[in-house]
Amino acid sequence: MTDDLAIRNMTRAEVGELVGWAAREGWNPGLHDADLFWSTDPEAFIAADLDGELIGGGAITSYEGEFGFMGFFIVRPEFRGRGYGNALWHARRDRLIKRLKPGAGIGMDGVFEMQDYYAKGGFVFSHRNMRFRGDIEDHPEIPDNERERVKPLADIPFDRLADYDRTCFPAPRPGFLRNWIAQPDALTLAHVQDGELDGYGVIRRCGEGCKIGPLFADNAESAEALYAHLAVFAAGGPLFLDVPENNSDAMTLVRRHGMEEVFGCARMYLGPVPQIAHERIFGVTTFELG
Repeated sequence: MTDDLAIRNMTRAEVGELVGWAAREGWNPGLHDADLFWSTDPEAFIAADLDGELIGGGAITSYEGEFGFMGFFIVRPEFRGRGYGNALWHARRDRLIKRLKPGAGIGMDGVFEMQDYYAKGGFVFSHRNMRFRGDIEDHPEIPDNERERVKPLADIPFDRLADYDRTCFPAPRPGFLRNWIAQPDALTLAHVQDGELDGYGVIRRCGEGCKIGPLFADNAESAEALYAHLAVFAAGGPLFLDVPENNSDAMTLVRRHGMEEVFGCARMYLGPVPQIAHERIFGVTTFELG
């Protein structure tokens, strides 16, 4: 029954409410995700409104019209199974297509049990992104030869960082990137080899522990050095990392550190599959915005 359902843009306050729902669903959002998501693309947040009551929402983020990402899709439990989620999902997909340039692709990370549903909506499976958890009780050991190669990300000119990020993400995202690396309650680091940026990572505090995302690096050694430095920030609590299963070095990293698989999503695409450096992606940025 969807006759009385209104699909409209969300307010900033409603995005905060959506983040609260995500926390109750166990998604463990970052402490400042609502502000960061809103500042990236305020037009991305779409509400399902039933007789003036917010019952669902989701994001349809546009990255300069060149790539879109569908995420953050939640319907309140008491309204599930009644067609409202189906109406909201299709409305979001169609609105996002209109927001993008002709021929631009759309990505999403969907829970495994919904993969067939998303396939009916035109999305094609690419790979799995797996969430791992590790309990960081002490400060991890950092190899001596890597200490001088890991630097504050603020030391790297932003244009160099944006160029590197673009090799691992399907479209430029300078607005998102500026805010993401400047967020409070976070640590941002770069890895420099022979004077060249060859990796960077961000760790942020969440409702439970900390999450690393993104973790991009040219090779396993650089990724390991960044991980070790970032994990220091999470000492005393759990650490989460969302790892693409199609990067075998990334899967080796989490297993070497004894991290436990706790959740996962199917990365799927509508339209062209992005040509990005999958071998550099050791941790995705966020399941909600890509």
